[in-house]
Amino acid sequence: MSQQCSHGHLHFNSDLQTPAEQRRMSRQLTLAMITIGLLLLSLLWRVIAPQQPAISDILSGVAWLLVAVPVFRAGWHSLLHPDLHGVTDLLIVLAMLGAWALGDLMTAALLPVIMIFGHILEERSVMGTRQAIAGLSKLAHSQARRVRSDGSLENISSHHLRPGDVVDIRAGDQIPADGRILSGHASLDVASITGESVPVEASAGMSVFGGTLNLNGLLRVEVTHTGEESTLGKVLALMKNAEQAKPPITRMLERYASHYLVLVLLIAATTWFLTYNSQAMLAVLVAACPCALVLSAPATSMAGIAVAARHGILIRNAAFLEELADVDAVIIDKTGTLTQGRLRLVDVMLTTEHPREAILRLASALGAASNHPVSQAMAEAIPAGEDIPLRDVEEIHGLGVVATTDAGQVLLGRRELFVRYQVNTVPLPDHDGPVVGLAEAGIFLGWFLLDDTLRPEAPEAMATLKTLGIHRLLLLTGDRKVVAQRVASRTGIDELTAEMLPAEKLQQVQQAVNEGWRPMVVGDGINDALALKAGSVGIAMGGNGADIALASADVVLTGSDLRRLPLAIRLSRRCRSTLRVNVFIGLGWTILIVVAAAMGFLGSAGALVAALLHNLSTLLVLLNTGRLLQFDDRHGQTVTASLTE
Repeated sequence: MSQQCSHGHLHFNSDLQTPAEQRRMSRQLTLAMITIGLLLLSLLWRVIAPQQPAISDILSGVAWLLVAVPVFRAGWHSLLHPDLHGVTDLLIVLAMLGAWALGDLMTAALLPVIMIFGHILEERSVMGTRQAIAGLSKLAHSQARRVRSDGSLENISSHHLRPGDVVDIRAGDQIPADGRILSGHASLDVASITGESVPVEASAGMSVFGGTLNLNGLLRVEVTHTGEESTLGKVLALMKNAEQAKPPITRMLERYASHYLVLVLLIAATTWFLTYNSQAMLAVLVAACPCALVLSAPATSMAGIAVAARHGILIRNAAFLEELADVDAVIIDKTGTLTQGRLRLVDVMLTTEHPREAILRLASALGAASNHPVSQAMAEAIPAGEDIPLRDVEEIHGLGVVATTDAGQVLLGRRELFVRYQVNTVPLPDHDGPVVGLAEAGIFLGWFLLDDTLRPEAPEAMATLKTLGIHRLLLLTGDRKVVAQRVASRTGIDELTAEMLPAEKLQQVQQAVNEGWRPMVVGDGINDALALKAGSVGIAMGGNGADIALASADVVLTGSDLRRLPLAIRLSRRCRSTLRVNVFIGLGWTILIVVAAAMGFLGSAGALVAALLHNLSTLLVLLNTGRLLQFDDRHGQTVTASLTE
């Protein structure tokens, strides 16, 4: 929320207070205390010297002038730049002028004082919803030990790091930027970025996020992304955009702000003409200040966004937080979303008597000679052993790798590669995923079966979505149908469409929308970007998702844990119920005290009583929103394998 209700005269930014804002708040509090002191002296003088009321009036007048100047300044600003928050400024100005015209300087001075204290209460209460951004911002400012070319270390700010730099990270250190582990092993606390409550075991070759904490061990990391390009930078950008966006109900209220002001003036005028009760008229003006109503939506959305961020769910705009409550269908990608998006070796079928360890080392060495995902999976899946020297390495596009060792020519690749080099093979095994073979000196050694493994939490997440009233689960993938069917059956998804191009995925999402569904679209890759924008809510898997998918998504899961999909829906529905209660408090309480004020039920000090009751309604809204900040739906999931899962 860009601004809170001003409570008479103070506008403030939604970030945590800057030193200038803190000084301004201190001046406001000091001003209020001086005003109260002068008013107490005025009352005391009336008791001590009732025959000299002029002195008492002068003290009250000075007290009124102290608070009148900032109030009038805020009212003038509201006239020049009308918005919903300015309605309160204008109503307080009118009430002050009315009290002053009636000679009630005590009421004229106390009204803004009460509003100042109400504002301070509100400011302190909603400060918790801004802690997420402030906490993440602090993570972006850290120290790093960069490794110089001669091997020595230098301490520098993380802002001075560049991609390609190598840093050492000791136990207790914060990782200064996104990177890839070159050596070492450690347990990492990634809760600040991904929301995982269980430490992650990190080792060489794995990716790490800037802002995470090294709990033990020594790591040497090569920096890959810094600043705004890092995961932490993108998280901060998303949260700031979401925090500044206005909820839909706030935008609707702003459209009718001028009408509301006219209505209040009509009610106050009617009260005067019917009762000739000046205090009742002033009480109506004060009671009608819509602070609680104005605050209800922004406070709820900010609390929801902060809670979501705490669980590793980044919401781009408060509107999408509301949309999540209405989704009734999920359209989800397969590769990198339901599955890990990384090939892994699942079986080995050897056809010779050669030692198994020697065959595996040879396959790993050939795999390391290529950047193809299949080759890289072979290199990573098989433990490194004694280096095998390779000569005349050649990568044949679409077929595999050919090289020469001391034993002769070696081949790693598809069946067609062995046909080209006239190497006899055994029949291909029945396997849905990629299959590569290995041959040495004209002898076929065996097949290696690889697969994109299913995320362990996927079946649980899909089952939970069904319990939340998601009536349609649709799997869209560009992969083969037989592979898609296997994944769908294991995750409990009844409907699927395979071998889809990006444009066809978009058409499927648009068709679902045209049929009346409100789909949540979940994906991770470039081919999902169009579909993500077409659904009611687009969710990107942020752990290893493509940048274009993150830019197209409305919501990003920083840790790519699918159990956060139902969590996001539950949180959205909790936010909606909280908002309804807040709106009921804000609207119902305002109507109640306006009616009481118009009928003279608030007594001879009606304006002051109305101001106190007004602040009470704001406090009730903040207390109800505070309950939302206690929302916690962690499953205690165990993080396995990789930070980027």
